[in-house]
Amino acid sequence: MRLPFLFLFIFLCATAFAWDKEDHEIFDLVSAIEASEGKGTTFYSWLDVPSTATTSEIAKAYRKLSMQLHPDKNPGNKKIAERFARLGVVSAILRNPVSRKRYDFFYKNGVPKWRGTGYYYSRFRPGLGTVLTFLVILSSGMQYYVQRFNYKRDMNKIQEVIREARLAAWGPKMIPIEGQRKVKVYLGNQRYDDDVILLGNKSIEMVVSGDAVYILEADGNMHPVDSSDVVPPTIRGTWFITLVLSVYNKVRGTSTVEAQPTGDEHELDDGYDSTVTSSEKTGSGTVTPLEGSNGANRKPATKAGGKRRKAVRKR
Repeated sequence: MRLPFLFLFIFLCATAFAWDKEDHEIFDLVSAIEASEGKGTTFYSWLDVPSTATTSEIAKAYRKLSMQLHPDKNPGNKKIAERFARLGVVSAILRNPVSRKRYDFFYKNGVPKWRGTGYYYSRFRPGLGTVLTFLVILSSGMQYYVQRFNYKRDMNKIQEVIREARLAAWGPKMIPIEGQRKVKVYLGNQRYDDDVILLGNKSIEMVVSGDAVYILEADGNMHPVDSSDVVPPTIRGTWFITLVLSVYNKVRGTSTVEAQPTGDEHELDDGYDSTVTSSEKTGSGTVTPLEGSNGANRKPATKAGGKRRKAVRKR
């Protein structure tokens, strides 16, 4: 199903690249005339001449219609000025044998509905943001497709290994056997010929216990073989989403660290040191040996350099 669509896409691209600048001007002019004069209006019907009209007949029809659409006879009408300018282009195309032949081709066969990227690019010129958005979506989509491909491949590989282990443990009839059986599973190219298994030269030791299959490691540990080791594809795992989440977490972590109070904020403005324990603060509910003694015997405290220092008695 995908191959015909691919050929159709290539054909449309080839057709689009075959159109030159003059063709795109004809497309633009046809669309503009249908918008202003009515759907289905052609160059010939607008001039009211047949498609077989001679150059002199076209020139005569142009002079007649241009007198009606002349801006001097319709002052202040911007649409009339646009139609008058458009009429001049139509007349120039039909009076030129080469451009008229090109227009007659589209006149007989129809103007293409799908007009290629160049046609739409002339109307909508994407900016840098649009281009970057497109590239991000495209690259992320391709990465997600690769994730899906790898996921399916790994799942098939696990199912193949499990099947080979059960086949080695249970035999060709695949009848489950109770208990554990240590088997050797060969990896590589394998084919079956009349119930004879032709194996590759790479092998791993495995243990089959019921329906469970384990890889027997060198240290004797058994690692289960199941789909839990395969990472499923997720949009969150694409590079752009991962980058956004990483930047967000980093900024959030920085803001959290900046919001934490520093040690200087705990210091009191009256010069007390922030290293004073809770037992030394008033109203802490804890009685220290110094507070339990006679208050008259306490040494007065003096301030020096904004820190608490006890006065030393001079002898």
